This record gives sequence, C-alpha cells and structure tokens, in this order.
Amino acid sequence: MSGTDNRKRLVAILAADAAGYSRLMAVDEAATVAALDAARAVFRIQIEANQGRVIDMAGDSVLSVFELATAAVTAAQAIQQDLNSGSSDVPADRRMRFRIGVHLGEIIEKSDGTVYGDGINIAARLESLAEAGGITVSESVRTAVKGKVDANFEDQGEQSVKNIPDPVRAYGVRADRLRSAVEGPSASTNELRLALPDKPSIAVLPFDNLSGDPEQEHFADGVVEGITATLSRIRSFFVIARNSAFRYKGQPVDIAKVGRELGVRYVLEGSVQKAANRVRITVQLIDATNGTHVWADRIDGSLEDIFDLQDRVTERVAGALQPSIRIAEVERAWRKRPQDLSAYDFTMRAMPSVWVLEKDASATALELLERALAIDPSYPLALSLAGWSYAQRSVYNWTLDMEEARRRALAYAEKAAELSGDDSLILAVLGAVHAVLRHLGTARIMLERAVTLDTNAAWAWSRFGWVEVYSDRSEQAIEKFERALRLSPLDPMNFNNYVGIGSAHDIAGRFDDALVFYQRAMEERPHIDWLLRATVAALVGAGRMDEAKIELKRLLTAYPGLTIRQLREAMVFSEATLDRMCERLKIAGLPE
Repeated sequence: MSGTDNRKRLVAILAADAAGYSRLMAVDEAATVAALDAARAVFRIQIEANQGRVIDMAGDSVLSVFELATAAVTAAQAIQQDLNSGSSDVPADRRMRFRIGVHLGEIIEKSDGTVYGDGINIAARLESLAEAGGITVSESVRTAVKGKVDANFEDQGEQSVKNIPDPVRAYGVRADRLRSAVEGPSASTNELRLALPDKPSIAVLPFDNLSGDPEQEHFADGVVEGITATLSRIRSFFVIARNSAFRYKGQPVDIAKVGRELGVRYVLEGSVQKAANRVRITVQLIDATNGTHVWADRIDGSLEDIFDLQDRVTERVAGALQPSIRIAEVERAWRKRPQDLSAYDFTMRAMPSVWVLEKDASATALELLERALAIDPSYPLALSLAGWSYAQRSVYNWTLDMEEARRRALAYAEKAAELSGDDSLILAVLGAVHAVLRHLGTARIMLERAVTLDTNAAWAWSRFGWVEVYSDRSEQAIEKFERALRLSPLDPMNFNNYVGIGSAHDIAGRFDDALVFYQRAMEERPHIDWLLRATVAALVGAGRMDEAKIELKRLLTAYPGLTIRQLREAMVFSEATLDRMCERLKIAGLPE
C-alpha cells in the first residue's frame, strides 16, 4: 500500500460489547433487537457529542475513535449512565448491559475511513476485562485523563490478554461524574496569556511518581531535567526553562491552561512507576491548543543502573520528539489559509517533500522554499533545506547540469550556516552538501559538530553514516545508521538508513546482505528509482544476472539515456568503489 492510502495516528479507541447478548436473544429475540437498536442510538449520540467517530456497529459491538482520551472517557461514562437510566424499569436479568474498554494507542487509518492496528486489539481486550455496565481503561488512558476527569481508577494490575505479546495494565473506572475537560475551563479575563513563538514551542512538565517510593521522585525529576536540557540544544525549538515548568509539580494540570500561561504549543507530561527491580516510564506529547495527543510511548527498564536508564529515557524521548513535533507542525501549516502563510509555514509545507528523496517531491519542496525565501531571504531553515534539495538533484541524477546544482546547494547551505552556525540540522545539511561535493574532510567536521550540539539528531547521524560509506568504512557506517534508527525508530526518513546499511554491506562485498536492505527500503518507498543504480550493481556482484537485467530495464525506464559516465559523475563513492560498481553495471548492460 502506498503512504497516501494509509496514515498512522494516535487516538483514543472505545470498544464495547453487549454482555450476555446470546442469552438475551434466546429469552426474547424481539425485545433484545429493540434494546440493541436503542443502545446503538445512545452510543452514536454520545460518541458524536464528544467529537468521536463511529467506526463500526457490527452485531452487538461498537468501535469508535476520539482525538482526546478525555472525550472517550466522557462518552463512555455518559453512555453507561444513559443505558442504566433507560433500562431502570426492565427486570435485572433482562437488561442489556455493555462492557466498554478505552485505550490510547496508534491506529492505521485507510483513505476510506476504516482503521486497524494493535491499538484496536488492546481496546477490545480491555472491554472483555470490564464488568457488565462497567468501563476498563489502559494505563495510557488513565495517565492522559488524570486530573481532567472526576473519576476513581481501580488498578486491576497487569493482564495477559489474547494475541497481545506484552501484559496490559488495566484500570476500572469507578465514578461517573466528569469535569468539563473536553472544552477545558474558560480563561478568566486576568489569566496570563503569552503569544506563541513562530517555531515549535514546548514545556516538559514534572513527571508523576506513581511508585509510592519517595526515592523515585529524584529519578523522575532527573529524567525531566535531562529531556529539557537536550531539547534546549535544538535551535529550532523554543523550550521553557526547567524552573518555570516545575511550578506545576504536584498540582492537577489543565494542559490548555499550562499552554496559555507558558506560551507554548506543546506540553510533554509523563509518569514513573517502580515495581520490584523494574521501572516503567510513560510519556505523552499533547498539543495544548486543542488537546490532541501527538505522540506517546512507554519505556521499561531495570533499576540496576538507574543513571544509564535515565540517559536512555532522555535520549529516546528527545529523539522521538523531533520527528513527532515536525509532523505536527507540518499538519498545522497545511491547515492554515494560503493568505495567512508565513515563511515558516511555507517551510513547514516543504518539509515532507524535502525528505522524500523523489524527483517530483524535491521540485515541489523547492517551489515552496523559494516562496518562503521571497518573504524572508535570511530564513536559515529555508535556506538550508533549499541547499539540500539542490544537492539531491546532483547525487540522484536528476539534472544534466551537475555543477550548477552543486553550486546552488553549497551557496544556500553556507548562507544558512553563516546565519545560524550553532543549529545541528543546519550544520548537518552543510555537511551533507559537502559530502555530495566529495569534500569528505569538511563534511566530517560539520557532522561532528552537528552531533556534538545535538547527540539525538537522527538525521545528522544518518548523514554521518553516508560519509563513512563514501570513505569505505563499512562497519563504522552501519554503527551510525543503526544509531539513527534507534534514536528515531518511527521516522519516515528511515528508508534512507536502510539504503545506507545496504551500501555499507555493498562496499564490503556482502552483496546478498546489501540487497536485503535495498529491498526493505524499496518496500517503504517504491518510487526511489535512484536506488536501482546500486541494486543492479549488487545483483551482478551476487551473481544474480537474470534479476540484474530485469532491474536494469526498470532503471533505464526511470532514467532514459542514462550512461555509466553520468552515473559516475553523480554518485559519491571512493574511486575504487566506483570502479567496481561501474564495472558491474557495464556487465549488466548499462552503456558507457
């Protein structure tokens, strides 16, 4: 399936099922059908009233999704209350009662509106754990709605459920009166309001200590301080200082109010829970302007080396936040009206196309970036991304005028670095451009500076891996690509790390291994035709000539008239590696 057909997002999932439905049908079929129709109406009314969407009402079950966990829990409690009051005159043994499960997790949504994924499976398993007329939620939901709903949560412990490999911690909801958390409290006239910066802005709130162990308070605070310090080194973020964020420690938090008081769009909150010698950290990123959950994760580890665990949590969270916030900012820019777009908005719109590494997408990115630079000619991020877009034209054989593409790439990237020389991404782009120009020493220096400024910059580590490939250092290259993958495991740019690992195996003569990674990259991005250049050469190296000739036809369809000379001019490998690769392409039938 193509990426345009599906999209992955974080939602609250409500799953419900009628308890004892078969027994009720056997007792009185007509009355049961009528009761089911009435119950479905209640579900639909309350789901839609809380900005949810009904996905399915097959048989006696209901599946729906919500943007907010608070909205899902609000709807669940209102449904149970309405169903209970509506059947008060029905004998207890004839009442239709529903079990409801709510989970906050990822789904994959198809273009036709259908959804699937582990998040739905977990919600269904939670529903099966609920009592008739009751609600059971996951730990992610309980964390998300804590302090926002008037409900007591009864810890049901970790539950092993069918077809889910890891145990699920479940909580029963034991109250039904909610505060108006979905809309959020209206701001008073004297409430502090700060304007949002024209860049991603974030506050990292103190993590809750759920362990009952005061010693874990220090660990939780240390994790927050580490994440804050790491994010503060990312120049493209506006990060609230630790002292301001810690004023909310130990208080019930209204995310919308925090966003207004601190003047930030995003709030990161989390919790720490210790059991025996294990610790679990749960984190979630929320858009404070509308309450939408942008990203969530759970990290488990051992307390044997608590400081190592703290560093690992900080690295993982900070690394994951960069692509998560970037994606959220891109979506926000696309929602704005064209007449309201700033240089920042045009740059955010260009961002996804910059990283696709496809010819048409790169051209689209440049158009948007030129519009950004027409508004602000000295905007470093737009200059930097334009530089990388021109570099792509050269390295992927998208132009016959290689020198002009390289000249523009370097001019844009250098100007960006002059204006913002302590930004990790801008230095990484400058390093990448120098690598395309075969200035490997300078490229290495720029990338070393980039990862020193931000050790969690996944793309910088990836480009560093390419410098190692171009230097015939295969094992060092693989190490850097794997680090990039570990820092940002869900990054849409990761296909290029698979290409990089494949190239590292290729230059070491491990052609079958290389082809495994080339295939994985092509499965993620079927239209990266430039990869066929390396694929054909690797197939010849592996002795798979029939396949090589098939792939060569695909290459020449994508690049009519391509020659070995043009390919040699574009690709950035050592002379020895290029000689071997071009010889294999010549054997496959690519003309000189």
